[in-house]
Amino acid sequence: MLMAGIAKRNFLVLGRVGMDLSPEPPGTPIAIAESMSVGMGGSSSNIAAGLVKLGCQAALVTCVSDDAIGWYCLDQLDRYGIDRSHVRRITGEERTSLAIYETRVADHQSVIYRNNAADFRMDLRDVEAIDYGQYGALITAGTVFAAEPSRAATFRAFELARAAGLPIIFDVDYRPYSWPSPEIAADVLSRAGAMADIIVGNDEEFGFMAGGIEKGLAKARDLAATSAGIVVYKKGPEGAVTFANGEEIHTGIYPVEALKPTGAGDSFMAGFLASLAEGCPMREAILRGSACASIVVARPGCARSMPDGAALDEFLATHPGPSEP
Repeated sequence: MLMAGIAKRNFLVLGRVGMDLSPEPPGTPIAIAESMSVGMGGSSSNIAAGLVKLGCQAALVTCVSDDAIGWYCLDQLDRYGIDRSHVRRITGEERTSLAIYETRVADHQSVIYRNNAADFRMDLRDVEAIDYGQYGALITAGTVFAAEPSRAATFRAFELARAAGLPIIFDVDYRPYSWPSPEIAADVLSRAGAMADIIVGNDEEFGFMAGGIEKGLAKARDLAATSAGIVVYKKGPEGAVTFANGEEIHTGIYPVEALKPTGAGDSFMAGFLASLAEGCPMREAILRGSACASIVVARPGCARSMPDGAALDEFLATHPGPSEP
């Protein structure tokens, strides 16, 4: 079921779309900015954009505020070729998320406005109206679980996806500012992880779920042994450890001169899944995802900097990497 669903190359993605602002030119601190570039943001929509660029189909499930920023996001989804038939416009005090981040690594600053976020209004009606049978797999990032009614809706979507035979792909994506407490986050994210077929997270995120960063690798290994088919434990510049089919695969990264730290995880997920969908062996798929992450951190912007297939192949053909894990 897992690989057969991914091979359909048609993904249902739950989670936010937002507006990103970044000072221009690259390297400018927010505090002295005089102009900014604008782009589509949000982990789930970034993943969807990366998948579409790599030849897959992706539909987003979320809510946006019925105002100019929400309209901008809808237009961007259209421009990237992401199906937005499951995106609901809402009225009220909630607003679509805004992220302001710097295109620099040293002293990097990122400010995200998430109070009364519109995407947390996704509810049971939104996920129960979907025909899950037309998709191959469901993807979500952990932020959807941070508040109600989005949390209950996503767990319901997991149930409906499972009933329809779709594998569940979960990017832990722990953002403390979105959660009422670390204790609630640890409990909810652990519940979500136990229901997922593929889990992707970094050492801090697995450590958080396990109660200490030193316990993170054991947590990832245990999830692979008990519930998930594939678990990717990312270690930043040290590469990743992937648990799949009883194997423990250690991989490095593709070193680049980074312009910023943002967007790497979303691009990795898109590249990894698109490569699995093409039938690439596990190690190759992981490395292709790592290459996508490197491409994004070396360019301004997030969704717009994600590679298509030709750009990814060119990068792999010309880069001397990967590094040793």
